[in-house]
Parts: sequence; C-alpha cells; structure tokens
Amino acid sequence: MLRNVWIIALFLPGLLLAQYSRPGSADAQFLKIGVSPRGTGLGDAYISCVEGAEAAYYNPAALAWLKGTDVVFNHTEWFAEINHEFAAIAHTFGTLGTAALSVTALYTDEMKVTTPLQPDGTGETFYAGNYRLGLSLARFLTDRVTIGGTVNYIHMSLYSDFTANAIAGDIALMYVTDFRGFSFGMKFANFGSELKFVNESYPLPTNFTFGLSMNAIEAGSQQLLVSVSAIKPNDEEPLGQVGGEWNWQKTLFLRAGYQVNHDVATYSLGAGVRVNILQRGLNVDYSMSEFSLLGFAHRFGLGIRL
Repeated sequence: MLRNVWIIALFLPGLLLAQYSRPGSADAQFLKIGVSPRGTGLGDAYISCVEGAEAAYYNPAALAWLKGTDVVFNHTEWFAEINHEFAAIAHTFGTLGTAALSVTALYTDEMKVTTPLQPDGTGETFYAGNYRLGLSLARFLTDRVTIGGTVNYIHMSLYSDFTANAIAGDIALMYVTDFRGFSFGMKFANFGSELKFVNESYPLPTNFTFGLSMNAIEAGSQQLLVSVSAIKPNDEEPLGQVGGEWNWQKTLFLRAGYQVNHDVATYSLGAGVRVNILQRGLNVDYSMSEFSLLGFAHRFGLGIRL
C-alpha cells in the first residue's frame, strides 16, 4: 500500500500540469513565501514532516505531536532589500490539544515619497508591509491521525490610507505511522474573505497541498529523510516539491530540495544543528534558495524547545 501511495505522489503533479493558470488574479502573495529554513531547504516539501511551532504555517495538524512548548524565530533576506519575518510559539495543553500563535511580516525599508514635480522626494517617508497573525489549534483524532486549523487576520498596507484587511482559515490533517517515520499530510489554506483596495477586490491565494515523507535510510546514527509534495493554487498551475534531509545522530543536518514547475524557483540547499543546553532543545538552521535571475533568498532560523 505504501508503495502505491508513493507512486501516486510522484506522478500526480505531472498529470495536473496542464491545468489552467491565472497569474495576478489573487492578492496577498506574501502568504506563499516559505517561512522555514528547514522547510525551504527541503524545497518546501515540508507539509508531512514539519515539527514544532513551524507547523502553524505549514500544517497545523502536526502541532498535535508537540510535547511541551516550542518557540521559533525565522528571518528571510528577500529581494530588493525587503525583509520577511516569522515567529511562532506553540504549547500542548494535555488532552485538550495544542495551540499556537504565529506572526508573519513582509516589509520594506523606509522609502521616500516622490511626485512628478518633486522626483527627489517631498521630505516625507513611508513603509509598505504585509502582515499575518494566526491562531492555531490541533488535536488527535486517533493515535495516528491528527487534525488542526488556523484562523488568520491579514493586514496589507501600501501607503497612508491604502490598506486592506481579510480573515482567512487553514484546515489540515496528518497521518503518522511507525514504519520508518512514514507520514502523510494535507492542507486547504487561505480560504476566506477578499482583500479590497479602493474599489477593487481580489481573492486570497487559496491552495490545496498534500505530501508524503519517509526515512528512506536508517543506518545506525544516520538517517535520510525523503519528502515530496504537490500544491494546486487558485491562480497558477500545480507545483511540485521534492527534498531530502540527511542527519547524523539527529544533531547535524544537511538538506537539498527542488521546485517543480515553478516560474522562477529551482533548487535549494540548507543545513542545521540541534543540541541540548540546560535540558532545553536548541535548533539553528540556514537555507539558500535559488530564484533564477532574481538570485538567492537566504533564511536563518532559531528554535527553542522548552
């Protein structure tokens, strides 16, 4: 059965590539930017193997597997000196389930206000930014199946009174087995109200994602995780992701991934270290993602397990 599932996961994205594409038909494109150095190091094939507080973004159902408290701070050096930040905290409340609070921000540096008559600037400055605040809840349905959801408040600000707000939701499922860590995840994301600027309204980038992952190699102190996923957005053709993560004693991690059918994103590389300090788990991660002519996006992450 597992073999059949892997075959479907590998070939279904190819069967869907002929689907329609409507670029520019959805707003809040910042919601598509991967927030995790580990996840992007795997080519964003992360929905079925995400752990800890990062699951609030990738798969809220995975939060249910957390024991205790997890805190993450991730920073992305995006293009054109634009910054992208993600922070989340998750805590398990016994049999009630796990809750998480997460924040995503994409914002510019300070910019000058210019006009046709004052091309060098009016003396005024402004910032443009997109923000998402999410509250997630997850719990077990069975001993192997979990369900989770997130309610998001989205705020976009271009300049002064040019702002827009929306409420959106995510819902997800996750299935984890005891066979080589095989897991399956699926999520329906960003369904909700539209964003309206002045007199024009645009939908959110709703999408459906599913993925599979498994330890392809388990050899003593070493493991090799292989993960694949596929996404069907509402504004473009389906996308595929594939990634691999080698680890030594669950302390040193090396990662690589590739994006399939993406307009500009191609390969990614990453690394991480996980250590225990004063009975607290500490993760430090880094990834670099190649975006063709745009260059590279660099991500840095710090995670603390309490």
